[in-house]
Formats: sequence, C-alpha cells, structure tokens
Amino acid sequence: MLNIQPQYLALNKLLLGRLFKIPEYQRAYSWTKHQRDDLFSDLLKTHAAGKDEVHFMAAMVCLRRDKQELGTDEYQVLEVVDGQQRLTTLIILLKAICIALDRSVKDEEKLYLELSDLLVKPEGGELLLLQTNHDSSHYFANYLRHGARVASKIAATIADREILEAIESCHGFVESWSTGDRTLLSLASLLKNKLYFLLHEIDQERTVYTVFEVLNSRGLTVSWLDRLKSILMGMAFDMPKANAPGVIRELHSIWRDIYSSIGLRQGLSTEALRFAATLQSKSAPSRPLSEEDAVEALRATGAVSAAALRQVAAWLLDCTNACDSVLANTRLNAVTRISQARLLAVAIALRTDFTESERDGLLKRWERVTFRIYGMLGNDARTRVGDYVRLAWRVINEQPKFKEIDQAICDIGSEFPIDEAIKALRGADCYDGWERELRYMMFRYEEYLAKLKGMRFKNEQWAKIWLASPSDSIEHIFPKSRGPVKAKNRLGNLVLLPPNLNSQLQDKMPKDKADAYRDTGLLIAVDVAKAIEREGWLAKSIVEREDSILEWAKTEWGD
Repeated sequence: MLNIQPQYLALNKLLLGRLFKIPEYQRAYSWTKHQRDDLFSDLLKTHAAGKDEVHFMAAMVCLRRDKQELGTDEYQVLEVVDGQQRLTTLIILLKAICIALDRSVKDEEKLYLELSDLLVKPEGGELLLLQTNHDSSHYFANYLRHGARVASKIAATIADREILEAIESCHGFVESWSTGDRTLLSLASLLKNKLYFLLHEIDQERTVYTVFEVLNSRGLTVSWLDRLKSILMGMAFDMPKANAPGVIRELHSIWRDIYSSIGLRQGLSTEALRFAATLQSKSAPSRPLSEEDAVEALRATGAVSAAALRQVAAWLLDCTNACDSVLANTRLNAVTRISQARLLAVAIALRTDFTESERDGLLKRWERVTFRIYGMLGNDARTRVGDYVRLAWRVINEQPKFKEIDQAICDIGSEFPIDEAIKALRGADCYDGWERELRYMMFRYEEYLAKLKGMRFKNEQWAKIWLASPSDSIEHIFPKSRGPVKAKNRLGNLVLLPPNLNSQLQDKMPKDKADAYRDTGLLIAVDVAKAIEREGWLAKSIVEREDSILEWAKTEWGD
C-alpha cells in the first residue's frame, strides 16, 4: 500500500531551502489568460476576506534529486512533476512585485533584497529558484535574472507566448493592486503566507506516477495527455524489461519531443491524443475517439510489453508531429475547423511511403473537397463524419494506393457539386460568420492572380494577415457604415489588407482608398484599385468582381 505523507506548506515555506526544476519530458508552461485571471481573482478574494483567510493552491508532486550546496547554504533540488503551472505563475508574480517596489522606501528595499535573493541565488552564479523547460528563447530566465520583458506578439511558439503573456498579465495585476489598503507589501505577504500547497516529495520516480494517479482519482485536474504519460511511465516502472535505465531514458526523450511539439500550437495535445488512438482502433470507427477513450485505448495497447510501450509513445509522437505539420501550414489549417476532416489530412501526412508529390496531390484533393463541403456550402460537423474517419483509418491500417485514396476523397465530395457551392455564395453574406473562409479564399485568389501574371507569389504581406484574426484584415471596399446595404457583405465588395492598414481605411470611400490599395502590392487589392480608377466603385462593380471570383472558384474547387 502506498504511503503518502504530504507536507501542508505556505508558499514561503515551500520555496525555502529548495530549488525547482521542470524536466524536459514535462509539458511547457501552458496556462492561459483564463487560468491566470482565476488566480488573480482568488488573490483579491483572499485579501478581502481578512487576515485569517488562507487559500489552498492544490497539490504539488515533486521528485527529490540530490542536494546542492550554494555557499554555506544547502538546497534540496526537486523536479516538478505536477504543479508547475501554478508555481511558475507565482514566481513570475513575485518577480513583478520585486520590479515594482520603490527601493527608496526602507520596507520596500528590504522586501526587494529578500525577493531578489529568493528568486536568483547570487552565491550560485545567478542560479534560478525555478529552472523551467522548453525555454529555448530564454525569456523566463532573462526575466528572473534581469527583469527583461519582451512583447508577447513576437513569440514564435505557443509556449513562449504564454510565458510572455504571463509576465505581462502579472505586471498588470501588480500595477492594479495598490488601491485602498492594498499595498505591494500586503500582496507579497499574501502570496508568501496565505497560499498553501500540499507538497508530495517522492524519492523514486516510479512512485511519482503512482502518486499522480492517486491524486487524479481524488479529483486533481489534469489533462488527458498528462494522465496518459503518467499511466505509461508507471507501467514502464512496473515491467521488469521496461524498468531499465535505457528504456526509461528513451521514453523520457520521446515525451520531451512530444511536449516540445505541442508547445508550438494551441490545442495540439488534445487533437494528437484523439487522432493517435482513433487511427490505431482495431476496426474502422465512425467518429474520432474522445480523450478519455483515447487514453484507455492507448493504455491497453501499451500494457502488452516494454516494446509496446515504446511503440505507443513513438506513435503518439508521430501523430503529434503530423498534426503540427497540418496546423503549421496556414493554407491547410484555414480550410476547415472540422475535426474529422483534419483527421484525414493527418492520416495522409503520416504516410511516409508516398512521394512528396503524391502526398501534396492527395492533400490538394482533400483541400478542394473539404472546402467545398464545409466552407462554400457551410455544412456543419455532423456532415460526412463517418466517411472522413473511416477513410483516415483505412489510409493508415489498410495502406491503400494513391489512386484509391484520391478516388475515395472524390467520392466523399460527390454529393456536394461545385455548381451548388457557387450558387450558395452568389449574392450571399460572405462576411458575418465566414471571415476565416474568406481569408483563405482571398489567399488562394492571390496565388491565382500571381500565376496568371507570371509572377512569383510573395507571402510577406500575407504573413502579417495570417497572424491577425480574420476579421482584423477584411476590408469592405464600400465601407460598412456608408456602402449599399445589400452589397456591403457580398464577395465582390470584400478584400484582404494588412491589419493596420485595414483599420485606417475602414470608413473612407473607395476613391479615397485606391492609392493605399495599390501601395500594398497585394494583387487582389491592386486589381480593385484599378477598377476604382477606371469607373469608380459602383453596384455593378461589386457584381462583376463577384462573378469573376466565382468563375475562378468553379475551376479551383471543382473535381
């Protein structure tokens, strides 16, 4: 029977005499604004409740490593297995307080020195209280050591973005704190003395995963992917052949790569987990598995042997990378929000036996059919679920040839002819609720115009457009506030512009925007500028442009 003897500690005692490290095989920092705002709300409520109120921050599970001597002090090194999101955010918050303190005030200078020595150990060569993982850009480390702050908009990965946004939001919370009886000293006191943790310090890694499962069964909130990792690692330590340093190191390496990949795209862990299990089902399923069912299916597969454990982890990594390749391709990612359609794209991406040309050909066929069904015709996620999922399963498990897959994709789209899709868009509202699809269509139209003019397609401006939310870059040629009511949201009256320019021009009349359109260098905008300069921008101009775009679309997304 497992003997768990946790320590109930205030944050001040938790941090005293310890150094924390997030292993590479753990997920990167992933708290979003929602979780941080919940924490800030809890802090405000705890302060308002009075001096006797405390707040429980839930459990932390740590693996005890060797002690480290720094000068005359000795620190216990702990690898954080669970609780890193809360711990990281609180340490950022302590640093934000430290930066905001007025060092000309005696009490604040004293707190500044105390926090500085806590967060960065000068006797250890500026060793950090917390060494986080997947911090290849060193944003967290540079912030703790030097207070360096970088705008979150420059982040290249989701993990970097969340760390930088955490820094921004913690500074915002600290700035808003000092009202009435709320001072920086009172905030620091609240964090240190009124936030309590249940700390589980474990000596052996094999015990860590058992503790993790026990806590999970008692209501600990944890992602299904993290739970799967805990289950598989726990099984590895229980299998004689798997419980070997080489195997454990290999599993750690695979999980490090999985977490590194999911740190690039938001939501990737959910999709990769579900898709990995769905594509390994014993028979063709009719819909993607849920996260819970996916965990159970992969657990059962891995329970067979040490080799099976490695294969499950490696397959999950392959699926994670395939999901990432689809999401990273802005063109493919823009086609649909429909899960079963993305599953088929991922299955195609996983077929390493295809040549690059074959794989691109299948993805283009998938793109045409999928955009026609869900984009142009506006069908919802209930449409063709089983067809997409069963074909994705066949692509992996039956290994059909290129032509067979290509025909099967055509068959899925056979009841959704291009003429019906064109009819659905003619004269329709192509703005409200269709912003994402419109951006994708305009991107494709830009490609077409470049090819038509014998030009190399340039993507510099489009890189800015893809980074913005769709609605931030959609331009109404006749402005929404002044144009003809029936025409303003028609396809012919819409164009894509770089976000800043779009906001500057939105209320101007077409004749006053033509020069700015031309200066973008975007062919779709230049064509509109030429039309405006020829004859102004009339109701018939909108219809003619719509007809031109739809005539092209008929060829582009037809079979």
